[in-house]
Amino acid sequence: MVLHFREATSVYRKTLPYALLQLGIGVIFAVLGVIYLSLIGWLAVRFFWGDGGLSLVIVGGVMLLGLASFAFIWRLIQKYFLYMVKTGHVAVIAHVVEEGEVPENQISYGMKQVGEYFVSASGLFTVSVIVDAVLEQFNRAVARVQSVLPFPVPQNLQTLISLVQKSIRLAVKYLDNAIIAYMFVDRNENRWQSARDGLVLYGKTWKMVLGSTLLIVFGMYALSFVLLTLLAPLAVALDFLPTSLELVSWLFVGGMVAVVHTGVVKPWVKTVVITTFLIEQRDEEPDSETMEWISEHSDRFDELREKAENNEPLAEDAPETGGPTDAPADSGSDLADD
Repeated sequence: MVLHFREATSVYRKTLPYALLQLGIGVIFAVLGVIYLSLIGWLAVRFFWGDGGLSLVIVGGVMLLGLASFAFIWRLIQKYFLYMVKTGHVAVIAHVVEEGEVPENQISYGMKQVGEYFVSASGLFTVSVIVDAVLEQFNRAVARVQSVLPFPVPQNLQTLISLVQKSIRLAVKYLDNAIIAYMFVDRNENRWQSARDGLVLYGKTWKMVLGSTLLIVFGMYALSFVLLTLLAPLAVALDFLPTSLELVSWLFVGGMVAVVHTGVVKPWVKTVVITTFLIEQRDEEPDSETMEWISEHSDRFDELREKAENNEPLAEDAPETGGPTDAPADSGSDLADD
């Protein structure tokens, strides 16, 4: 495991331009978001402390419309543009791990690989929806802490067990990236078969891969706690500012913390998980026994197998729900962080 971390750190350094691109995009949108939400906050102040009348109704309507439009636009940016950029990073990581060299102009290379292999963001999104669902069902079935312990879990340990189970669900969004990375390495023209084989290989290596991912997820929890601790003196300093400036300042600080988390921490975690999986699966081959075992724990895997057998083309329009998101969710979806 230590060797995987070392190699992953080396890969991360080699693909740093992609990580910096994501960080730069995050900074731009964080600043725009702070400005936009500050405007909405000012409108909210007008709404609650206004003099009433028609102007109050107009301000309230503009405020609600602004919040709805911001959420809608951000969802579109995440679903299409940012997801393509982050998947391009996955393609470059896969290339570096397998070939041992960085492609020339890696950003252009990554985006080109995504466009050539998945054709469109909708095609990529469609594959990720099913891969996420299979990973979530499989992990929930085989990685239940209570089922592997030879004794009843004491009541005072239930909270810890619950935290571990939530971490397992959170890990799915990084494991999804590992399966997509395998698809870039596999280069099978039958995309569904490639995704199926990647999931079978994960089924054969899940203990090492999931264990490494959980270790990193717990590290992220610890880092979040440290960051919150470091913000305590800042909270005291900002308390002396006028209320309006304090609100804007906290929005800015929150945005910067989110940017660092998304643009620095998550790409590194993604690199470690992908590197670990690609190395672990090298000596393995997809087999029917593991395939049947996964089918017993995931009905969505049967759906994927059927698509692979029929060599179905990627859907032009992906489902609206259940897809990747960057924010951690109980479903374990990504966009995607990340």
